[in-house]
Amino acid sequence: MSIASDRCPCGLPQAYADCCGRYHAGEAAPDAEALMRSRYSAYVRRDAGHLLASWHSSTRPAALDLDDGAQPVWLGLKVESHRRTGDDSAEVVFVARYRIGGGSVVRMREHSRFLREDGRWRYLDAVEPAA
Repeated sequence: MSIASDRCPCGLPQAYADCCGRYHAGEAAPDAEALMRSRYSAYVRRDAGHLLASWHSSTRPAALDLDDGAQPVWLGLKVESHRRTGDDSAEVVFVARYRIGGGSVVRMREHSRFLREDGRWRYLDAVEPAA
């Protein structure tokens, strides 16, 4: 199977090239959910460049080393909610599952915030989900 026809890791029923691959290649994501999915796919594909480029300038780390330490095997993504909170702000709540080595599956739930910066959606940070 070629890269062009590989199913996208983000969970949508599209080929990687037609889904997150285009955002990894530089196309702007149309909304925060698409950006969040592309960031998950970047973790799966170990694309630190996309992760840094899609991070808001106010919270972006200077560097990101995805080769440091034990490597997770990403098992799936489920988006629980996506909502616009303003013209240039949005939130996405999702669950990502992964495993490290022969360990148990970890279920990571995150409430992420996004801001539009220079016309592009960017990941800002993660906050505690509301009770």
